[in-house]
Amino acid sequence: MTRRVLLVNPNRMKPPVTPIALDYLAHALTAQGLQAEVLDLCLAADWRQAVDEGLPGAGFDAVGLTLRNIDDTTFASREFFLPDFKEVADRIRRRTPSPVIVGGSGFSVMPEEVLSFCGLDLGIVGDGEDSLPLLVRRLAEGLDWRGVPGVIYRDGPRFRHVAPAWGLLDGPGAPARTAVDNRRYLAEGGMGSIETKRGCPKACIYCVDAPGKGRRPRCRPPRSVVDEMQALLAQGIDCLHLCDAEFNIPSSHAEEVCREITARGLGDRVGWYAYASPAAFDDASAALYRRAGCRGINFGVDSADDVVLHALGRDFGGDDLRRTAAACHRQGLVFMYDLLLGGPGETRETLRRTVEAVKEMSPDRVGAAMGVRIFPGTRLADLVRASGPLPANPHLHGHVDGNEGLFSPVFYLSADLGNDPAGLLEGLIGGDRRFLFMKPPQAGDMNYNYNDNSGLVEAIRQGYRGAFWDILRRVADAPGVRRDGPGQAPMPGP
Repeated sequence: MTRRVLLVNPNRMKPPVTPIALDYLAHALTAQGLQAEVLDLCLAADWRQAVDEGLPGAGFDAVGLTLRNIDDTTFASREFFLPDFKEVADRIRRRTPSPVIVGGSGFSVMPEEVLSFCGLDLGIVGDGEDSLPLLVRRLAEGLDWRGVPGVIYRDGPRFRHVAPAWGLLDGPGAPARTAVDNRRYLAEGGMGSIETKRGCPKACIYCVDAPGKGRRPRCRPPRSVVDEMQALLAQGIDCLHLCDAEFNIPSSHAEEVCREITARGLGDRVGWYAYASPAAFDDASAALYRRAGCRGINFGVDSADDVVLHALGRDFGGDDLRRTAAACHRQGLVFMYDLLLGGPGETRETLRRTVEAVKEMSPDRVGAAMGVRIFPGTRLADLVRASGPLPANPHLHGHVDGNEGLFSPVFYLSADLGNDPAGLLEGLIGGDRRFLFMKPPQAGDMNYNYNDNSGLVEAIRQGYRGAFWDILRRVADAPGVRRDGPGQAPMPGP
């Protein structure tokens, strides 16, 4: 008997972001003899109707529900996604007696809290490609499932955990990428997505990548990565974002992927963007990336001040930023520096030094986000708790009362910046149009908050393709219609 699994995407942010995890899970379920179907609420005109029509009673052996983000991690808007997620989960439970299994990168950060908040009993932390098929089969066949890697389940008044397996990503064949409507995501979201590795060995004090992906890089074979690129290209997906936390960690794997792309002649057929670290980037890297079709790099640099970078646990300094910027300029590679301002050690002087230094390095765009979301399990959370009760901490903002678990959004914003840190930052930037501000979304506003950004939605509808920050750049810079290369349709001006 073929077991059926329904995979549900509840993320309804606009512009839409491809639910790549469900595409990968569907491929893994199918490869292991199960039948996988996707219910994508992001693309549904009426999500409630879609749930009612997509869940025919006991037709599925399990329902997989993914949680990509707990909140928008943005100090300016502080939008908490869990109430909407719970509404979806509640409706699913009313429509089917099948077990609901929660997973996803957001879920892995706070699994117990998410299950408790939603009144659910079962989830998987970390990779799901092996664990989900195994869990579904054992549940359906009445076998003991409590040892499945990564499983978390309610046991009376408490939850029990099984450690994730963190398997290698070197299985045979590339994911088929046919379960999700990737063409529609390109049309409405401006790009497709692909993953070349999971896990990060770095020690940034605020990062939550490790709970969901592990603390060591697990790299896919470059041949498999590029096979997947070609499968997407066959669907017409010629603009991609690489979903790795840092594409160039390790740098040797990134270089191998680029060489494989170039060897197959895809560098002028597929345009791609990535996140990367400035710690391992030079002229050779920039030239290699460009030949392989890279259209832009977002370097998450956080600051340009060595004191602040050290406090944040970063493994690079201001000299690395200058070297990386110079390499990108020499090789003609479009790039962005993403700043995360106001963390531990930030003062008015460090902020001034960062803004002045970044202006001098002259990236094509600078993301200016102020305030650091504090997640449980991070070193930043430990530092905050060690300083005493949350409500008494002058650096904390958001839901601090009765929220010791840091479930709903709490942000660190250094009190040493004074009473008007946003005004201070704006004054230092002084109208420099390269800086993108992270602020609450407003109708038609082209700001750096991607959550329900109607300006970005309209630009993509007009034909813009690429990473959202680069679309914002080209919308601001374009005087008329032009074409910027593969993966980017004709670009109408604003």
